[in-house]
Amino acid sequence: MENKESNETPEKKSKKKLIIISTVLSVILIIGIIYFIISANYESTDNAQLDADIVSVKSSVQGYIKSIRFKDNQQVKKGDTLIIIDDTDLKTRVAQAEAALENAKANLLSVKSNANASSENANASSLSSSSVQQTITSANARLTKSKADFKRMENMLAAKAATQAQYDAAKADLDVAQAQYDGAVSQYKSASAQSQGVHSQAEAQGGQIALAAAMVKQREAELILANIQLVHANILAPCDGIVTRRAVEVGQYITIAQPLCSTIDNSHLWVTANFKETQVKKIKIGQTVDVKIDAFPDIKITGKVDSYIGATGAKFSLLPPDNSTGNFVKIIQRIPIRIELTDIPKESINSLYPGLSVFVEVKVK
Repeated sequence: MENKESNETPEKKSKKKLIIISTVLSVILIIGIIYFIISANYESTDNAQLDADIVSVKSSVQGYIKSIRFKDNQQVKKGDTLIIIDDTDLKTRVAQAEAALENAKANLLSVKSNANASSENANASSLSSSSVQQTITSANARLTKSKADFKRMENMLAAKAATQAQYDAAKADLDVAQAQYDGAVSQYKSASAQSQGVHSQAEAQGGQIALAAAMVKQREAELILANIQLVHANILAPCDGIVTRRAVEVGQYITIAQPLCSTIDNSHLWVTANFKETQVKKIKIGQTVDVKIDAFPDIKITGKVDSYIGATGAKFSLLPPDNSTGNFVKIIQRIPIRIELTDIPKESINSLYPGLSVFVEVKVK
Protein backbone atom coordinates (compact mmCIF):
# COMPACT_ATOMS: atom_id res chain seq x y z
CA MET A 1 0.00 0.00 0.00
CA GLU A 2 2.78 2.38 0.98
CA ASN A 3 4.61 1.44 -2.20
CA LYS A 4 1.57 2.30 -4.29
CA GLU A 5 1.16 5.73 -2.70
CA SER A 6 4.84 6.40 -3.09
CA ASN A 7 4.58 5.49 -6.74
CA GLU A 8 1.93 8.24 -7.37
CA THR A 9 3.40 11.11 -9.27
CA PRO A 10 2.74 14.78 -8.36
CA GLU A 11 0.72 15.08 -11.56
CA LYS A 12 -1.67 12.35 -10.43
CA LYS A 13 -2.04 13.97 -7.00
CA SER A 14 -2.87 17.32 -8.62
CA LYS A 15 -5.53 15.69 -10.80
CA LYS A 16 -7.03 14.01 -7.74
CA LYS A 17 -7.22 17.31 -5.83
CA LEU A 18 -8.73 18.99 -8.86
CA ILE A 19 -11.46 16.34 -9.04
CA ILE A 20 -12.27 16.78 -5.34
CA ILE A 21 -12.40 20.57 -5.63
CA SER A 22 -14.56 20.32 -8.78
CA THR A 23 -16.93 17.95 -7.00
CA VAL A 24 -17.24 20.28 -4.00
CA LEU A 25 -17.81 23.31 -6.23
CA SER A 26 -20.42 21.38 -8.21
CA VAL A 27 -22.29 20.47 -5.02
CA ILE A 28 -22.13 24.07 -3.84
CA LEU A 29 -23.36 25.24 -7.25
CA ILE A 30 -26.25 22.78 -7.21
CA ILE A 31 -27.22 23.81 -3.67
CA GLY A 32 -27.01 27.46 -4.73
CA ILE A 33 -29.23 26.82 -7.76
CA ILE A 34 -31.77 24.94 -5.62
CA TYR A 35 -31.76 27.74 -3.03
CA PHE A 36 -32.17 30.34 -5.77
CA ILE A 37 -35.13 28.48 -7.25
CA ILE A 38 -36.75 28.07 -3.85
CA SER A 39 -36.11 31.68 -2.86
CA ALA A 40 -37.56 32.83 -6.16
CA ASN A 41 -40.77 30.93 -5.42
CA TYR A 42 -41.10 31.89 -1.74
CA GLU A 43 -40.84 34.94 0.48
CA SER A 44 -40.19 34.11 4.11
CA THR A 45 -39.65 35.76 7.49
CA ASP A 46 -39.23 34.73 11.09
CA ASN A 47 -40.39 38.15 12.31
CA ALA A 48 -43.91 36.88 12.90
CA GLN A 49 -46.17 35.74 15.73
CA LEU A 50 -49.56 34.26 16.47
CA ASP A 51 -52.35 36.74 17.22
CA ALA A 52 -55.89 36.47 18.61
CA ASP A 53 -58.62 38.72 19.96
CA ILE A 54 -58.06 39.57 23.62
CA VAL A 55 -61.31 40.96 25.02
CA SER A 56 -61.23 43.03 28.20
CA VAL A 57 -64.32 42.14 30.24
CA LYS A 58 -65.72 45.25 31.95
CA SER A 59 -68.73 45.96 34.14
CA SER A 60 -71.81 47.68 32.71
CA VAL A 61 -73.31 48.31 36.17
CA GLN A 62 -72.03 49.16 39.61
CA GLY A 63 -72.47 47.16 42.79
CA TYR A 64 -70.96 44.51 45.04
CA ILE A 65 -69.64 41.27 43.58
CA LYS A 66 -71.79 38.40 44.81
CA SER A 67 -69.85 35.50 43.30
CA ILE A 68 -67.06 34.67 40.85
CA ARG A 69 -67.53 31.52 38.81
CA PHE A 70 -64.18 31.02 37.15
CA LYS A 71 -60.54 30.52 37.96
CA ASP A 72 -57.64 32.21 36.27
CA ASN A 73 -56.58 30.55 32.98
CA GLN A 74 -59.79 28.52 32.78
CA GLN A 75 -61.26 27.44 29.45
CA VAL A 76 -64.76 28.88 28.96
CA LYS A 77 -67.50 28.92 26.34
CA LYS A 78 -69.28 31.96 24.99
CA GLY A 79 -72.18 32.84 27.30
CA ASP A 80 -70.77 31.16 30.42
CA THR A 81 -71.41 33.17 33.59
CA LEU A 82 -68.17 34.65 34.89
CA ILE A 83 -69.22 37.09 37.63
CA ILE A 84 -72.52 37.80 39.40
CA ILE A 85 -73.16 41.26 40.87
CA ASP A 86 -75.63 41.76 43.73
CA ASP A 87 -78.83 42.79 41.92
CA THR A 88 -80.96 43.97 44.89
CA ASP A 89 -80.67 47.63 43.91
CA LEU A 90 -81.19 46.78 40.25
CA LYS A 91 -84.42 44.89 40.97
CA THR A 92 -85.63 47.86 42.99
CA ARG A 93 -84.95 50.15 40.06
CA VAL A 94 -86.94 47.85 37.78
CA ALA A 95 -89.89 47.96 40.22
CA GLN A 96 -89.66 51.75 40.38
CA ALA A 97 -89.56 51.98 36.59
CA GLU A 98 -92.61 49.71 36.30
CA ALA A 99 -94.55 51.85 38.80
CA ALA A 100 -93.55 55.04 37.01
CA LEU A 101 -94.71 53.54 33.71
CA GLU A 102 -98.09 52.57 35.16
CA ASN A 103 -98.47 56.08 36.59
CA ALA A 104 -97.65 57.61 33.21
CA LYS A 105 -100.19 55.38 31.48
CA ALA A 106 -102.88 56.33 34.01
CA ASN A 107 -102.05 59.99 33.55
CA LEU A 108 -102.37 59.56 29.78
CA LEU A 109 -105.84 58.04 30.17
CA SER A 110 -106.85 60.91 32.49
CA VAL A 111 -105.57 63.53 30.07
CA LYS A 112 -107.40 61.85 27.18
CA SER A 113 -110.62 61.80 29.22
CA ASN A 114 -110.25 65.50 30.07
CA ALA A 115 -109.48 66.26 26.45
CA ASN A 116 -112.61 64.43 25.30
CA ALA A 117 -114.71 66.31 27.87
CA SER A 118 -113.21 69.62 26.77
CA SER A 119 -113.88 68.74 23.15
CA GLU A 120 -117.51 67.93 23.94
CA ASN A 121 -117.85 71.21 25.91
CA ALA A 122 -116.39 73.07 22.94
CA ASN A 123 -118.91 71.45 20.62
CA ALA A 124 -121.75 72.27 23.00
CA SER A 125 -120.53 75.86 23.28
CA SER A 126 -120.46 76.13 19.48
CA LEU A 127 -124.06 74.86 19.32
CA SER A 128 -125.11 77.34 22.01
CA SER A 129 -123.45 80.17 20.11
CA SER A 130 -125.25 79.13 16.95
CA SER A 131 -128.55 79.07 18.83
CA VAL A 132 -127.96 82.58 20.19
CA GLN A 133 -127.13 83.74 16.68
CA GLN A 134 -130.51 82.44 15.52
CA THR A 135 -132.12 84.38 18.39
CA ILE A 136 -130.41 87.54 17.16
CA THR A 137 -131.80 86.94 13.68
CA SER A 138 -135.33 86.51 15.10
CA ALA A 139 -134.99 89.57 17.36
CA ASN A 140 -133.67 91.64 14.48
CA ALA A 141 -136.68 90.64 12.36
CA ARG A 142 -139.07 91.63 15.13
CA LEU A 143 -137.23 94.91 15.69
CA THR A 144 -137.47 95.76 12.00
CA LYS A 145 -141.23 95.05 12.04
CA SER A 146 -141.73 97.07 15.24
CA LYS A 147 -139.90 100.03 13.73
CA ALA A 148 -142.12 99.89 10.65
CA ASP A 149 -145.29 99.59 12.76
CA PHE A 150 -144.24 102.48 14.97
CA LYS A 151 -143.49 104.64 11.93
CA ARG A 152 -146.98 103.98 10.51
CA MET A 153 -148.61 104.58 13.87
CA GLU A 154 -146.69 107.84 14.17
CA ASN A 155 -147.97 108.97 10.77
CA MET A 156 -151.52 107.86 11.59
CA LEU A 157 -151.44 109.77 14.90
CA ALA A 158 -150.33 112.88 13.06
CA ALA A 159 -153.26 112.41 10.69
CA LYS A 160 -155.52 111.72 13.68
CA ALA A 161 -156.26 108.29 12.24
CA ALA A 162 -154.99 106.52 15.40
CA THR A 163 -155.45 107.14 19.08
CA GLN A 164 -152.75 108.03 21.56
CA ALA A 165 -153.20 104.63 23.20
CA GLN A 166 -152.43 102.86 19.94
CA TYR A 167 -149.35 105.04 19.50
CA ASP A 168 -148.15 104.30 23.02
CA ALA A 169 -148.66 100.56 22.44
CA ALA A 170 -146.60 100.68 19.22
CA LYS A 171 -143.89 102.65 21.04
CA ALA A 172 -143.79 100.13 23.86
CA ASP A 173 -143.62 97.24 21.41
CA LEU A 174 -140.67 98.93 19.64
CA ASP A 175 -138.85 99.38 22.94
CA VAL A 176 -139.39 95.74 23.82
CA ALA A 177 -138.14 94.58 20.41
CA GLN A 178 -135.07 96.83 20.72
CA ALA A 179 -134.32 95.48 24.21
CA GLN A 180 -134.70 91.89 23.02
CA TYR A 181 -132.35 92.53 20.13
CA ASP A 182 -129.75 94.22 22.32
CA GLY A 183 -130.02 91.37 24.82
CA ALA A 184 -129.57 88.78 22.10
CA VAL A 185 -126.47 90.57 20.78
CA SER A 186 -124.95 90.75 24.26
CA GLN A 187 -125.75 87.10 24.85
CA TYR A 188 -124.09 86.16 21.56
CA LYS A 189 -120.94 88.07 22.44
CA SER A 190 -120.81 86.34 25.81
CA ALA A 191 -121.45 82.93 24.23
CA SER A 192 -118.78 83.56 21.58
CA ALA A 193 -116.20 84.53 24.20
CA GLN A 194 -117.09 81.48 26.27
CA SER A 195 -116.89 79.26 23.17
CA GLN A 196 -113.43 80.59 22.34
CA GLY A 197 -112.27 79.91 25.89
CA VAL A 198 -113.62 76.37 25.80
CA HIS A 199 -112.00 75.72 22.43
CA SER A 200 -108.67 77.07 23.72
CA GLN A 201 -108.96 74.77 26.73
CA ALA A 202 -109.73 71.83 24.44
CA GLU A 203 -106.65 72.60 22.32
CA ALA A 204 -104.54 72.82 25.46
CA GLN A 205 -105.87 69.44 26.60
CA GLY A 206 -104.99 68.04 23.17
CA GLY A 207 -101.42 69.25 23.66
CA GLN A 208 -101.35 67.59 27.08
CA ILE A 209 -102.15 64.28 25.37
CA ALA A 210 -98.95 64.47 23.31
CA LEU A 211 -96.97 65.42 26.43
CA ALA A 212 -98.46 62.55 28.43
CA ALA A 213 -97.82 60.10 25.56
CA ALA A 214 -94.19 61.25 25.40
CA MET A 215 -93.88 60.68 29.14
CA VAL A 216 -95.19 57.12 28.68
CA LYS A 217 -92.48 56.49 26.06
CA GLN A 218 -89.85 57.91 28.39
CA ARG A 219 -91.00 55.63 31.22
CA GLU A 220 -90.97 52.67 28.85
CA ALA A 221 -87.38 53.48 27.88
CA GLU A 222 -86.42 53.78 31.55
CA LEU A 223 -87.96 50.36 32.23
CA ILE A 224 -86.06 48.83 29.30
CA LEU A 225 -82.82 50.36 30.60
CA ALA A 226 -83.49 49.09 34.11
CA ASN A 227 -84.12 45.56 32.78
CA ILE A 228 -80.93 45.71 30.69
CA GLN A 229 -78.95 46.74 33.75
CA LEU A 230 -80.52 43.86 35.69
CA VAL A 231 -79.46 41.42 32.96
CA HIS A 232 -75.93 42.87 33.02
CA ALA A 233 -75.65 41.96 36.69
CA ASN A 234 -74.63 38.55 35.30
CA ILE A 235 -71.37 39.10 33.43
CA LEU A 236 -70.95 36.51 30.67
CA ALA A 237 -68.00 35.28 28.66
CA PRO A 238 -67.93 37.24 25.36
CA CYS A 239 -66.33 34.38 23.39
CA ASP A 240 -64.89 30.89 23.55
CA GLY A 241 -61.40 30.87 24.96
CA ILE A 242 -59.35 31.29 28.10
CA VAL A 243 -60.34 33.70 30.87
CA THR A 244 -57.41 35.18 32.75
CA ARG A 245 -56.07 38.20 34.65
CA ARG A 246 -58.88 38.36 37.22
CA ALA A 247 -58.72 41.76 38.88
CA VAL A 248 -61.57 41.54 41.43
CA GLU A 249 -62.65 39.57 44.50
CA VAL A 250 -66.00 38.56 46.03
CA GLY A 251 -67.51 41.42 48.05
CA GLN A 252 -65.59 44.09 46.17
CA TYR A 253 -67.55 47.15 45.03
CA ILE A 254 -67.10 47.77 41.31
CA THR A 255 -68.00 50.73 39.13
CA ILE A 256 -69.19 51.03 35.55
CA ALA A 257 -66.49 50.26 32.93
CA GLN A 258 -64.12 48.81 35.54
CA PRO A 259 -61.93 46.02 34.06
CA LEU A 260 -62.71 42.69 35.67
CA CYS A 261 -60.75 40.13 33.64
CA SER A 262 -59.65 39.30 30.10
CA THR A 263 -60.82 36.62 27.69
CA ILE A 264 -58.50 35.28 24.99
CA ASP A 265 -60.32 33.99 21.92
CA ASN A 266 -57.91 31.20 20.98
CA SER A 267 -60.55 29.59 18.75
CA HIS A 268 -59.71 32.12 16.03
CA LEU A 269 -55.99 32.61 15.54
CA TRP A 270 -54.08 34.40 12.83
CA VAL A 271 -50.48 35.35 12.14
CA THR A 272 -49.07 38.86 11.93
CA ALA A 273 -45.92 38.66 9.81
CA ASN A 274 -43.60 41.65 9.43
CA PHE A 275 -42.03 41.44 5.97
CA LYS A 276 -39.30 43.72 4.72
CA GLU A 277 -40.45 46.41 2.34
CA THR A 278 -38.26 44.81 -0.35
CA GLN A 279 -40.28 41.57 -0.07
CA VAL A 280 -43.87 42.79 -0.35
CA LYS A 281 -43.70 43.41 -4.11
CA LYS A 282 -44.29 39.72 -4.80
CA ILE A 283 -46.75 39.08 -1.97
CA LYS A 284 -50.40 39.19 -3.06
CA ILE A 285 -53.62 38.66 -1.16
CA GLY A 286 -54.82 35.07 -1.35
CA GLN A 287 -51.40 33.45 -1.76
CA THR A 288 -50.74 30.21 0.14
CA VAL A 289 -48.57 30.37 3.26
CA ASP A 290 -46.70 27.63 5.15
CA VAL A 291 -46.53 28.33 8.88
CA LYS A 292 -44.10 26.75 11.32
CA ILE A 293 -44.38 27.42 15.05
CA ASP A 294 -41.12 27.59 16.95
CA ALA A 295 -42.61 25.97 20.07
CA PHE A 296 -44.19 23.12 18.08
CA PRO A 297 -42.09 22.52 14.95
CA ASP A 298 -43.88 19.24 14.19
CA ILE A 299 -47.29 20.91 13.75
CA LYS A 300 -48.00 21.60 10.08
CA ILE A 301 -50.20 24.63 9.51
CA THR A 302 -51.19 26.34 6.29
CA GLY A 303 -52.78 29.71 5.69
CA LYS A 304 -53.31 32.45 3.16
CA VAL A 305 -52.42 36.11 2.89
CA ASP A 306 -55.48 38.02 4.13
CA SER A 307 -54.56 41.70 4.12
CA TYR A 308 -51.91 44.39 4.59
CA ILE A 309 -52.06 46.37 7.82
CA GLY A 310 -51.83 49.61 5.81
CA ALA A 311 -48.67 51.20 7.26
CA THR A 312 -45.22 50.20 8.40
CA GLY A 313 -44.69 49.10 11.96
CA ALA A 314 -42.73 52.26 12.72
CA LYS A 315 -45.84 54.38 12.12
CA PHE A 316 -47.61 52.60 14.99
CA SER A 317 -44.77 53.08 17.46
CA LEU A 318 -45.10 55.40 20.44
CA LEU A 319 -42.49 57.77 18.96
CA PRO A 320 -42.50 57.41 15.14
CA PRO A 321 -39.15 58.35 13.55
CA ASP A 322 -39.03 61.77 11.89
CA ASN A 323 -37.14 61.24 8.64
CA SER A 324 -37.25 64.94 7.84
CA THR A 325 -34.50 65.64 10.37
CA GLY A 326 -30.85 65.89 9.40
CA ASN A 327 -29.92 62.76 11.38
CA PHE A 328 -31.51 60.42 8.86
CA VAL A 329 -30.22 56.85 8.67
CA LYS A 330 -32.00 54.67 6.14
CA ILE A 331 -33.42 51.50 7.71
CA ILE A 332 -35.37 48.85 5.85
CA GLN A 333 -38.93 49.12 7.07
CA ARG A 334 -41.22 46.22 7.97
CA ILE A 335 -44.83 45.99 6.77
CA PRO A 336 -47.21 43.87 8.89
CA ILE A 337 -49.30 41.41 6.90
CA ARG A 338 -52.23 39.46 8.32
CA ILE A 339 -52.23 35.74 7.49
CA GLU A 340 -55.39 33.74 8.10
CA LEU A 341 -54.81 30.15 9.22
CA THR A 342 -56.84 27.81 7.04
CA ASP A 343 -55.70 24.42 8.28
CA ILE A 344 -54.93 23.85 11.97
CA PRO A 345 -54.96 20.30 13.40
CA LYS A 346 -57.88 20.09 15.85
CA GLU A 347 -55.78 18.38 18.47
CA SER A 348 -53.33 21.28 18.43
CA ILE A 349 -55.73 24.23 18.77
CA ASN A 350 -55.66 24.27 22.59
CA SER A 351 -51.86 24.24 22.53
CA LEU A 352 -51.50 27.42 20.50
CA TYR A 353 -51.40 30.79 22.22
CA PRO A 354 -51.16 34.38 20.97
CA GLY A 355 -47.62 35.70 20.98
CA LEU A 356 -45.85 32.49 19.94
CA SER A 357 -43.06 33.04 17.42
CA VAL A 358 -43.59 31.54 13.98
CA PHE A 359 -41.75 31.21 10.68
CA VAL A 360 -43.78 31.82 7.53
CA GLU A 361 -43.14 31.13 3.86
CA VAL A 362 -45.39 32.73 1.26
CA LYS A 363 -45.61 30.90 -2.06
CA VAL A 364 -45.38 33.77 -4.51
CA LYS A 365 -45.11 31.61 -7.66
